[in-house]
Amino acid sequence: MSKTISILGSTGSIGRQTLDVAEQLGLQVAALTAHSSVDRMEEQVRRFHPRLAVMTNEAAARDLAVRLADMDTRVCGGFDALKEAATIPEADTVVTAVVGMVGLRPTLAAIREKKRIALANKETLVCAGQLVMDAAEASGAEIVPVDSEHSAIFQCLQGCADRREIKRLILTCSGGPFYGMTYGEVGKMTKADALKHPNWKMGPKITVDCATLMNKGLEVIEAMRLYRLPLEQVSVVVHRQSIIHSLVEFRDGAVLAQLGTPDMRLPIRYAMTYPNRGENPAEPLDLLTCPPLTFSAPDRGAFPCLRLAEEAALEGGTACAVLNGANEEAVRLFLADRIGFHDIPRLVAEARAAVPVCPNPTLEEILAADAAARRSVLEKSQL
Repeated sequence: MSKTISILGSTGSIGRQTLDVAEQLGLQVAALTAHSSVDRMEEQVRRFHPRLAVMTNEAAARDLAVRLADMDTRVCGGFDALKEAATIPEADTVVTAVVGMVGLRPTLAAIREKKRIALANKETLVCAGQLVMDAAEASGAEIVPVDSEHSAIFQCLQGCADRREIKRLILTCSGGPFYGMTYGEVGKMTKADALKHPNWKMGPKITVDCATLMNKGLEVIEAMRLYRLPLEQVSVVVHRQSIIHSLVEFRDGAVLAQLGTPDMRLPIRYAMTYPNRGENPAEPLDLLTCPPLTFSAPDRGAFPCLRLAEEAALEGGTACAVLNGANEEAVRLFLADRIGFHDIPRLVAEARAAVPVCPNPTLEEILAADAAARRSVLEKSQL
């Protein structure tokens, strides 16, 4: 069980909920990081008294340092300081809750220090899954997933000594706010529409990814990396109620599922207490009052991002880094009202076609592919 944690991305949705869980479990907090949310970071530092607070925005770091002049907490600025937060000696667990490729280098640094990684950053495994898993295996660092779907699979696999017993992993998907719409209908949806997720309260980027189904595509790639399985053993099913968080089908026909209310504090808590389970003050799932559980196939025609992710997973190499970088940039443009909803998959597909794929890449080649994908999206979006 974790005793002292460092949170990369403490002011975001996952970070804030992690602090709630840490307080309930009586965990110490060694380091907190954020980008530019100075007000929220100041509040968190005064509440949890970490040894280190990092703002990757340098101006925000200077502002925070002035505000915390009466505190013992050391304030650092810049992206390089994320590595210090990830490797701070006092922390036994690092919660990677930052969004995007920025989480890759500090996660690798924490793995080298044999920290437990409570992984909530998809991009780390999507873009560099082979490097990350190999590094964890070499150092002996634990990776415990925080995403509700991967936590569900992780829990279902406890007691499975031989991964050859797995027939397939089944990731559940809410279908997002546009479930049931045609491709044409989806194209008319606005930013405000895309940010109305039916079941979860999350940050804007991941909420848009849920609307395009790219989030599920990234989770497919993540599952392949975490459990070292080929694409044909990872499938997706739409489950609108978000009660079953994922399932594992075994070769003897048995199917195990993890159920729970749509509350991210549940998988966060398990990542903190694993291999034990901590007491939870929240209301448990009531099977007598929960809605009927339904399932359907995802519509890859109306939501091509899922297909694009699966194609990148099949190609391997830097294809997934290109996919992810292009998607991050396209979603950023969409949230800035510079492109439409259908432009997201279009720009991702064009970046995939434009950027050459490197097999068996180094970290530098992965970062270069990410940068090239972002440039492609910026160039194509202006045509």
